[in-house]
Amino acid sequence: MNYYAELEKHLAQLKENAPLTARPTLLLHACCAPCSSHVMELISSFFDTTLYFYNPNIFPEDEYTRRRDELKHFLCVFPPAIKNSVKLVEDCYIPEEFYKAIKLKENPAIANEPEKGERCKRCYAFRLQRAFDFACKNNFDYFCTTLSISPFKDAEAINQLAEEICAQSKKTKWLPSDFKKKNGFLRSLELSKEFSLYRQQYCGCVFSMENANRIRAQQSKTEA
Repeated sequence: MNYYAELEKHLAQLKENAPLTARPTLLLHACCAPCSSHVMELISSFFDTTLYFYNPNIFPEDEYTRRRDELKHFLCVFPPAIKNSVKLVEDCYIPEEFYKAIKLKENPAIANEPEKGERCKRCYAFRLQRAFDFACKNNFDYFCTTLSISPFKDAEAINQLAEEICAQSKKTKWLPSDFKKKNGFLRSLELSKEFSLYRQQYCGCVFSMENANRIRAQQSKTEA
């Protein structure tokens, strides 16, 4: 399915209804400021948007704090966020929840998987579930995530998992999306440069950090 085309259909419908109805509420799971930048630029005018920062996968804790604080600062200076009154909610940071969700104890080999593997899908699923639960509890009309803007994330898996989660209840709907499409990722790079945003060198978890370090070490050897 073309999830970007589905997003465009939703936005077109919302635009058509805008004069008659209030903006629907959206809980947008956010992993960092760079990934949130173009997503807010694209959709925040259509929704009463709240960013939801729930990322216990991020390692170490000072990296988590840096990403969170960068996002907080960005909301104060990014025109679309200011104009559309985008808010931020932070959930708890308990890394053990991530390790339990990916079933590391039961399957230690999952630590060695590359990006977009089963470990990543389990990580998507548990953060999406947490966002959905929060959205339902707080009566949000829609929920979504910024994750699909990254070329290193599996947008099809993200959308399919979210749709399965939504089958639990009709209270909150999933906003289909593949934010990397139509140069979305490139635009996020441009905005990161324009606003001097901190861009991390790995996805977030300790395993992605170790993998990124290995790749950089191999590149250094090749270039030497």
